[in-house]
Amino acid sequence: MNLSNWRRLVCLLALALAAGLAPPQAPAAAPSVGAIVGVVTAATGAPVAHATVTALRADGGAIRATVSGSDGVYAFGDLPPGDWTITAQASGAPEVTAPPLSVMAGKATRHDFVMAVTAAAPAVAVAPAAAPSPAVAAAAAAAMKQLVPEALQAPEPGPAVDTQTPFAVGDIGWMNGTTRTQTPIFDTRFFTPEVRFDVNYLQDFNHPVDHTIVGSTEEFRSGEFQIEQVSFGGNFHWNNVQARFLSMLGMFAVTTPRNDASAGVGQWDLQGAYKYMSEANAGYHFDVNHGLNVDAGIFVSYIGLFSYYNFDNWTYQPSFVSSNTPWFFNGLRVQWFPTQTLKIEPWLINGWQSYAKFNSHPGFGGQILWIPNENFKLVFNSYAIGQDNLASGSGIPNNGGNPNAPAGLSNPGAPYINYANVTRVHEDDSLLWKYYEARDSGPGLSKMATSITWDLGCEYGGGVHCSSGPNKANFFGVMAYNRFWFDHDLYAVTIGGGFMNNPGRYLALLPPINGATAVSGTPYFTENPGQKLYQWDAQLNFQYMPRDWITWWTELTFRHSDVPYWTGAGGVTPPLGNTGAPASLVCNNGSVMSPVDNCANSGGIWVPDLRTREVVWGAGVMVKF
Repeated sequence: MNLSNWRRLVCLLALALAAGLAPPQAPAAAPSVGAIVGVVTAATGAPVAHATVTALRADGGAIRATVSGSDGVYAFGDLPPGDWTITAQASGAPEVTAPPLSVMAGKATRHDFVMAVTAAAPAVAVAPAAAPSPAVAAAAAAAMKQLVPEALQAPEPGPAVDTQTPFAVGDIGWMNGTTRTQTPIFDTRFFTPEVRFDVNYLQDFNHPVDHTIVGSTEEFRSGEFQIEQVSFGGNFHWNNVQARFLSMLGMFAVTTPRNDASAGVGQWDLQGAYKYMSEANAGYHFDVNHGLNVDAGIFVSYIGLFSYYNFDNWTYQPSFVSSNTPWFFNGLRVQWFPTQTLKIEPWLINGWQSYAKFNSHPGFGGQILWIPNENFKLVFNSYAIGQDNLASGSGIPNNGGNPNAPAGLSNPGAPYINYANVTRVHEDDSLLWKYYEARDSGPGLSKMATSITWDLGCEYGGGVHCSSGPNKANFFGVMAYNRFWFDHDLYAVTIGGGFMNNPGRYLALLPPINGATAVSGTPYFTENPGQKLYQWDAQLNFQYMPRDWITWWTELTFRHSDVPYWTGAGGVTPPLGNTGAPASLVCNNGSVMSPVDNCANSGGIWVPDLRTREVVWGAGVMVKF
């Protein structure tokens, strides 16, 4: 440890002690001693090694002595409270005495000595990279353990070759959906903090007048700087008890709950209750095989490969297989690691990205994840029983699979659907492969990797069918990406995209026309079984990563839909702003449609400007500590 790092350790110790931290025992076990720490240097700034530092209590009741290390650091970690006088002596330099220093229990006092050491004095150590002397290291370690609670001490270093920790098989930070910050910047035995920040600027080349981007879980506003995510939290862990909490502020805090229709089932404000948290779960770790975790609460979904958090991903806008599948689950999970390279994880959850249940059945699913080495990943996700569709009532027409039904007009011949009996099955599988890594690439190509994800599923029951009839509802989608890293992973370029075929639209993101949400629905874009929806897209992304905890990015995305879906120049906001209930039809003069004249005297029915194509350019910065 060089001089700079050792000084940081001393400063961290002093700051922790100055905060008045006490051991987590009973009050009788509170610290009864304090500390004095500091650095002995020459006038040139070079550290003075082997200087004798003596501490004498003012009442003469105690005396201590130590020797500065090769980096000049000295420490007394066991001083009874009171006033102390400290003196430093070094060969070839006059003795230096500090003014009386007050020592308090559980506190650290710092004093640095500057000595007039002659150039020929052998006691000057000018090698700042040398390790501290054993005496100083032992004194500092003793002060740390005695004065800082065990829970706030740094964890013990792991073994050089880790054969126990799950997926400690090398560097897997290159994988899509996985953060590259594998080692925390700051850690304690009790708490590992996490901070995330994400801000973007997006430009939709359809130039919507209301700046609204639709059909995405990452991109929401055009032509503006927006804060996508600000999150604080981390992992708690003590004696096998574990908990995780991550707050959610920014655009994510309103858009993610907005896409969950389950809040419309029953009473109490579930969207408000969960609005500002993305993860909140707690449980217990059992020392079985390579680990067995049982956790309950809200945890992130793994379906769709991409992470909920953009910092972890190869591109900012994922293709439909990820963007239209769940970001979170609410329920119970069990994580079993029978080997170091394999995880088996069953889920018992409320439903498909839902705070509540839509019917009498909970959702059930699970993941099998295999990472045999740092170059390969294979993951299987399965889901069954639960669903996330509300009945198409409340003025939302059931057009019975008619993709061209005019806005607001229902199909009288449409078969009846009992949504209380509709259930879903879905399979999502991914493969990642790093197929090239240079030993010493210089500024050139450093590694290449590819990923492919395929999804298929359907809904059935209550009048809905997987493969036939006017109420057909199924899903098939694929996405693939290839990523290139350059200059020792300083830059990366990713190209890819995908498609989804979704007759029934059960994974379509509802456009926020007139403020519509997943709960309200909208007559302007119905989501009934049998209604076709085929979409495809492509992304080209560039990332600059000067540090592991920051990413600058820019990206170009093209998206196509076989039915009008993306916001056009006219926008998706009525002439006078959102009017009436989100499910209302609005007249061209800005009023809510009256059943008396059906907008005949109000300029006709207003319709949003929806297009079949969209091009979005974006750029931004993301930070993760």
